[in-house]
Amino acid sequence: MSPASSSAPSSPAVAEAAWDELRGIVGAEHLRAATPADAVCGVQPRWVAEPANGTQLAAALRWASEAGVAVAPRGGGTKLGWGNAPTRLDLILSTARLDGIVEHVWSDMTVIVQAGVPMGRLQQALAQHSQRIATDPLWPERATIGGILSTNDSGTLRLRFGALRDLIIGVTLALPDGTLAKSGGKVVKNVAGYDLPKLATGALGTLGVITQAAFRLHPAPPAGSGRSLTFAAANADDASRILLAVQDSQLAHTGLEARLAHDGPPRVDVRFEGTAAGIDAQSATARKLAAPAAEAESAAGAWDARQQLWESAESAAMVKFSVLPSRIAATCETFRREGEKAGMRWKIVVQATGLGWARLEAARPDALRSAILAMRAAVEHDMGSLVVMRRPPGLESLEAWGSPGDAFPVMVRVKQQFDPRGTLNPGRFVGGI
Repeated sequence: MSPASSSAPSSPAVAEAAWDELRGIVGAEHLRAATPADAVCGVQPRWVAEPANGTQLAAALRWASEAGVAVAPRGGGTKLGWGNAPTRLDLILSTARLDGIVEHVWSDMTVIVQAGVPMGRLQQALAQHSQRIATDPLWPERATIGGILSTNDSGTLRLRFGALRDLIIGVTLALPDGTLAKSGGKVVKNVAGYDLPKLATGALGTLGVITQAAFRLHPAPPAGSGRSLTFAAANADDASRILLAVQDSQLAHTGLEARLAHDGPPRVDVRFEGTAAGIDAQSATARKLAAPAAEAESAAGAWDARQQLWESAESAAMVKFSVLPSRIAATCETFRREGEKAGMRWKIVVQATGLGWARLEAARPDALRSAILAMRAAVEHDMGSLVVMRRPPGLESLEAWGSPGDAFPVMVRVKQQFDPRGTLNPGRFVGGI
């Protein structure tokens, strides 16, 4: 039994009368029987509830905790396959009806938004005032604010503007005891108290369910004010050299990544935003830093490369890795070497910060498993991490997270403090939390 679930009861055969109590909380028309499409990593829930607001959601969560019902929060459902399979699951708590923009104070460059709002719709609303949340997650048209925060999913813009933990300034979290906990606020400098926004970000919904969040905003670049350069590198070492040279320069780039594959030369993409004169000057400097790499025409869809990795057959595994920037070339060499052993096809997109994603395909699941484990061992030896984001048939039992590290005892204590009965996403997070 995992450390996080040791105090949790077995998933019960909850009496119909108990479910009637949940119907009374959310409304009978908003509690339905789950279908196979509602399964999480192959585990089938019984019911799906859609509360109308944070108060209803907190009450439903308290009911579930007292009844011993295991819960998985769900937003747009774009990342339900991330993490380990839940050890038990009875109820999906959907944020589909929490879909409003609460407050946009454009003069203060802040916004408060409910958890069920898709990121794409929010960005369109902010763009009317030439503002944005400076993040570019996967599938923005479907991915919701709560899900993006819970999975800590951000893309290339984090290089310039920081990760989600740098952009979120307040959160409201429904806890298993029925509390609606609030921390932070819409004032950017408000840092007093317990840092609940950062704690909830990336917790995979294991501590509480995000009902709304407040963000700091940044100006959106005027249309047509951006430019991307793509350099053809000779090898992974050359690509890493360009990444480090640009990153260590005074350039104000808003994107910097390398794309590598088993069947072609590496590419390095750099993006600039601003005035035409400023972009021209920065582009000229970037060309000098990248020399003697050949500059190619900017590839269409270069900044969608991370999302394109997912547009493949279900037989492909997806992994996310994090290493020191100085170890990018060595990590890519490990992927190449292990890929050759396994007869594997692979593609990598890695940012200059050392955060990367890889699609891995092999004819034999056992060869693919061995390659992933070898890659994980090498990355962890370099003080990095490797997480399996999608497991193809034959690899369902492969542990998603790898070594939990020295912080694991603290993580267990935090989980027990917030969710002592193991109600939320049991078994899905690091170390079986």
